[in-house]
Amino acid sequence: MLQDLLEGAGRSIVFGLVGIGLMALGYVLVDVLTPGKLRDLIWAERNHNAALLLAANQLGIALIVFTAIFTSYESFGQGLASTVVFGLVGIGVMGLAFLVLDWMTPGKLGDVICTPERHGGAMVSAASHFGAALIVCACIA
Repeated sequence: MLQDLLEGAGRSIVFGLVGIGLMALGYVLVDVLTPGKLRDLIWAERNHNAALLLAANQLGIALIVFTAIFTSYESFGQGLASTVVFGLVGIGVMGLAFLVLDWMTPGKLGDVICTPERHGGAMVSAASHFGAALIVCACIA
């Protein structure tokens, strides 16, 4: 029993580290897609638009990781590999969703996200990120 408990705890740590790594990659994606430094926009300037987009991105990635783990293969290695692959696919799909929305809307979406006033475009962009994550989750399940 103790052996199973320790093995489960070890797997949880590994999956947790992979999930955090994927969320960090999602942060980098949003930082690249928006002008300026994301950490300054959110923590120094308290920009609601950037915070909303990043929050949707982070929740979406966490949901993808959760779904990949929850529906995981019996083999730890296969489960870990599928979590990484689907996490990367999800990040790519979210980035593509941002670019498509940017193409469909007037102006540059990244500039809209960086405006200090709340902007409806940030809500639409956040929903697009989260929706893209839900699509990937459905593909996993």
